[in-house]
Amino acid sequence: MTNTLKGRTILMSGGSRGIGLAIAVRAARDGANVALLAKTDTPDPRLPGTIHTAAEAIRAAGGHALPVVGDVRNDDDIARAVASTLEEFGGIDIVVNNASVINLSRTLDLEPKRYDLMQDVNVRGTFMLSRAAVPHLREGVNPHILSLSPPINLDPRWLGAHTGYTLAKYGMSMVTLGLAAEFARDGIAANTLWPRTTIKTAAVGNILGGEALLAKSRTPEIYADAAYQVLIAPSRELTGRSLIVEDVLADAGVTDLAKYSPGVDEADLFPDIFL
Repeated sequence: MTNTLKGRTILMSGGSRGIGLAIAVRAARDGANVALLAKTDTPDPRLPGTIHTAAEAIRAAGGHALPVVGDVRNDDDIARAVASTLEEFGGIDIVVNNASVINLSRTLDLEPKRYDLMQDVNVRGTFMLSRAAVPHLREGVNPHILSLSPPINLDPRWLGAHTGYTLAKYGMSMVTLGLAAEFARDGIAANTLWPRTTIKTAAVGNILGGEALLAKSRTPEIYADAAYQVLIAPSRELTGRSLIVEDVLADAGVTDLAKYSPGVDEADLFPDIFL
């Protein structure tokens, strides 16, 4: 285990806010370099933060930031993000597939363009960003690919609850587990990470359940602390796993999770929709 992310370079999709930003800031506290490929160039009244405020937060935490305005659906933007990261930091050690679209519409209510958007961002974006980075990860220090996606659970209640979204999230996981198998001999780790409860993000507040559900969710820092533990683990020893946030923290000796949900009884936390 390297025990630090100091000097290591992360390329992340999204990251303007929420879980992605929390992961970036946690890495920055070690002195990591973080390149963000995200679309939010100007403020959106419906959502907090931009790629530029995220970069400021990373620098304030002690890291180095490179904001790259672009769309993970666009191959030219991916290529530009990779090239810019190499030019700025000299390499890539970690890819975090954070960008994701959520739409819980039932099948007959899910518009084709919304279905395509989830497939393009969640599945294709994960595949193409990882693919573009692999040649450089091969030369990286303790290289990792980490996708924020769930374990593949074939229970009919999840397969049938929101088929379009389930397919897109499971697609992210399939891509990641496939990369783990394909590039194991290169020492590139590829894992997924998912929480047992909902997390306080704009998606939870705006799409899933508003303020009531936010009050029953943990803070993004729990995800960030677990991601940190994954990313400092030896890449040849921890790969091809569908990891759970709380289990990762428990393995690291963190069992008191109260700080991630201050004032909320553990029994009142809302379970994640995939677990």
